[in-house]
Amino acid sequence: MAKLHVTTTINGDEVEFLARPDQTLLSALRDELNLTGSKEGCGSGDCGACSIEVNGRVTCSCLMLAAEAGGKTITTIEGVADHGELHPVQRHFLQEAALQCGFCTPGIIVAAKNLLERNPDPTEEEIRFWLAGNLCRCTGYDKIIRAVQAAAEEMRAPA
Repeated sequence: MAKLHVTTTINGDEVEFLARPDQTLLSALRDELNLTGSKEGCGSGDCGACSIEVNGRVTCSCLMLAAEAGGKTITTIEGVADHGELHPVQRHFLQEAALQCGFCTPGIIVAAKNLLERNPDPTEEEIRFWLAGNLCRCTGYDKIIRAVQAAAEEMRAPA
């Protein structure tokens, strides 16, 4: 089976890789590009552990073929921090202890960051709705919601 040449932008860098026609983007990120932050929890788009941004939209990378990434702009959990400076969502996840095992955390952080870019002042209900595609089997979500609210507050504060 011939591999396909894919050129895309990932975390601000132009990237080229070879992908099998049936290879998921999640597999290519992890196996070809060594971006292992996104996790495969279900392989069917139900858990959100593999959530990334593709052209500004939260996407389950386990459902997207690597070949479809050509020409797209992708952000993974590795691209959320800015030159080693944690994003407010990441910082507040730590401060609020909004993670336990951490398996779901990368996908939730990507989704929460995306929400706050679209809606800087979400209600609790809006946060819960936006993160509904990200399942956590450990925390019960309360600390996650508090972390997103705290990040939103910090991001709205004048610089």
